[in-house]
Amino acid sequence: MNKLLYPALLLPMAAAAQLSGGLEPLPERVNVQADSARTHQVIDGQWVAVGIRKAEAIQRDGTRPYEGAPSIRFTLGSGDNTLAGYAPGETKGRAELSYCYATAADFAGLPATAYDDAQKMKTVYHRGKGICPQGSKWGYRFAVYVPAALSRDVCTIFAQWHGMPDRTLVTAPDGTVRKLPVEEFTAMYDTTIIKKDIVYAAVEGRDKQGRTVRKAGAPTGWKVEQGGYPPLAFGFSEGVFYIKANSDRRRFTDKTDRCNANAVRTELLQPVCSEFKASTIAYRMPFEEFPKDCWVTFTVAVDWTRYGSETERIEAPGRLDVRMAWEGREEHIVDDAEVLIGRNDDDGYYFKYGIYRVADSTVPVSYNLAGYRQWERE
Repeated sequence: MNKLLYPALLLPMAAAAQLSGGLEPLPERVNVQADSARTHQVIDGQWVAVGIRKAEAIQRDGTRPYEGAPSIRFTLGSGDNTLAGYAPGETKGRAELSYCYATAADFAGLPATAYDDAQKMKTVYHRGKGICPQGSKWGYRFAVYVPAALSRDVCTIFAQWHGMPDRTLVTAPDGTVRKLPVEEFTAMYDTTIIKKDIVYAAVEGRDKQGRTVRKAGAPTGWKVEQGGYPPLAFGFSEGVFYIKANSDRRRFTDKTDRCNANAVRTELLQPVCSEFKASTIAYRMPFEEFPKDCWVTFTVAVDWTRYGSETERIEAPGRLDVRMAWEGREEHIVDDAEVLIGRNDDDGYYFKYGIYRVADSTVPVSYNLAGYRQWERE
């Protein structure tokens, strides 16, 4: 019997009222890696919002319901990229809902230092809901409504499964990979400056107001695990809708290895590989053929690849199956394909949907998403 892992959705009065029309901004944001979610920040009992804080970025939408409940409208304008991109000088923009987050209840009964340590390690969400362990089998469902007015030039991921890197996994100056005890990592955190994956010496400096502050000095030679590309993504790029699976069997991610299949030029189900990574386009469709002005529902089955941790071997390949349905029609677009899909992390994966605009694109984006479910398969 499959085990459903989502709560019953009880529409609050404010949300139910949206069915009669109108948009309700959802302004709260949570840094799931470094903060727990407060009760008022949880959306519909199952989500927290991440990304830009503009009112129009994430809104509950009663004008476009899905299965009797309001959907969520996501919108980014041309000037809404607030993050540094993968390549130097690039930007990216984000307005998403995360199915994985932790609350204060997840730290109940733990030592008083547990939450502070998790904040420093950016592993607060590792104690939360919605995690799919490495090597497990899961089913997922969600729906997207793409308006006909959306430009074919958009470059956005609308659904992605993200890895859960552990920053206590480090590379020492001599190149050896180690997993630090919590006490050692927090001591390093307290005496250095960590930016992304690089550890810098802490030096005394002055801010614009003349106050004494700690600033990043020279790199120490230490690096911390930060993760990489999402193991699974649904998106639009270069005039196509695509589904991409990524795999990284290396225990400590090499951020300079940009093994990443092109959505248009890569042959379907033929992985692009480097020494440790594989990137596979599992499906694509011309943007013009993607159904517009209607709900498109995806049902996804994933067998996550199992990795050998320190051995950095593939212990069992993954599998991917995707069905796409709209207006009474259904297509089996990925038919139980064997594919490398996942990361060699101790923990697993979590789901997000919304807008993750990449590749320095500033083309305006707006669409709706709804109906998410996930369940463990036997």
